[in-house]
Amino acid sequence: MPDKRLRDDLQATLDARRDLGPEYETALVDSFVERLDATIAARVRAELDHADPVRVKRRHPTAPMVPIVLGSLGIGVPLTAIAASAGGEGLFVAWLSIVLINVAAAVAIMRRS
Repeated sequence: MPDKRLRDDLQATLDARRDLGPEYETALVDSFVERLDATIAARVRAELDHADPVRVKRRHPTAPMVPIVLGSLGIGVPLTAIAASAGGEGLFVAWLSIVLINVAAAVAIMRRS
C-alpha cells in the first residue's frame, strides 16, 4: 500500500494539471517523478540498512576462489612437466607450492568474510 504522502503528492499533481492546463503537464510530471524517485531511494536505503550483512556477505563465499583454483590448475600442468624432469623431489616441491598458495588464498578469503 503506497504511503499517504505519496498518494497526496500524486493527487496534488493531478489537481495542478487540471487547474494549470496541459502546457504545464511535463513540468508537473517531472516534479512528481523526482519525488517518487526520492521515495524509492529512501526505501531502498532503509532496506539495505536493515539487511543482514553476514547473510549478504556469505551468499557466494567460494566465488573469489574460482580464478585462483583455475589458475593453479593452468599453471600446474606445465609446471608438472617441468618439475618431473627434476625427479620426484621437484614434482613434490612444485605441487606443495601450489597447494600452499591455494590454502593461503582460501584462509585469506575466509577471514574477509
